[in-house]
Amino acid sequence: MSGHSKWHQIRHKKSAADAKRGKLFNKLIREITVAARAGGDPETNPRLRKAIADAKAANMPQDTIQRAIDRGTGKLEGARLEEVFYEGYGPGGVAVLVEAVTDNKTRTVSEIRHIFSKYNGSLGETGCVAWMFETKGYLTFSKSSVSEEQIYDVAIEAGAEDVREDEDNYEVITSPENFEAVLEKVKAAGLEPVTAAITKLPKSFVKLEGKDAETMLKLWEALEEHDDVQHVYANFDIPAEQLEAAAMGE
Repeated sequence: MSGHSKWHQIRHKKSAADAKRGKLFNKLIREITVAARAGGDPETNPRLRKAIADAKAANMPQDTIQRAIDRGTGKLEGARLEEVFYEGYGPGGVAVLVEAVTDNKTRTVSEIRHIFSKYNGSLGETGCVAWMFETKGYLTFSKSSVSEEQIYDVAIEAGAEDVREDEDNYEVITSPENFEAVLEKVKAAGLEPVTAAITKLPKSFVKLEGKDAETMLKLWEALEEHDDVQHVYANFDIPAEQLEAAAMGE
């Protein structure tokens, strides 16, 4: 999984930058609205609880959060938002899964198809790559801030499924159901994750370097910049140094 945790950290930094220009708020509001359809009480709706926690971490005002909940539960009128997934392939045969929320599926699928084509990819049929991913809780910790013994003892005791490592980080994998409990326990132990999210992890990876890697990262960036896109998942394995260069715009 070379470079995988590094890319999650780059995404985390990008989210912080997005928050400064308000772009993140739109994505968070949409997630809250969609999540609230299953119930407006965060105590009984884990997805909504996580969405609200993410919004608060981005310093979203409480009244903005409440309006998004009210739109989701139908208390406030607004455009009908639909959650959709798009599946396709990037350079080198990388599997790409796109999660979006839209009020116009015809427009969105046309624009997503265009982005894939622009960066040597192709939009596929439903089910073509979704099976390559598993929904998991995912936390990363810098090796400079925690010891191997600490992370293994605390994470496994808290109920994590696995602890992995690369050159710079430890990765803690949980079931979606145990994510919040594990996060609370590692924080209570004084361990602060660099990233923490419920995400979709690839079951296998496609190694990319050079031009294919560069184009794949451009495809990823273009998809994530689309207003309707919430998350982009892919199974590329790109060297960490190339990820860092791309993040710095080199």
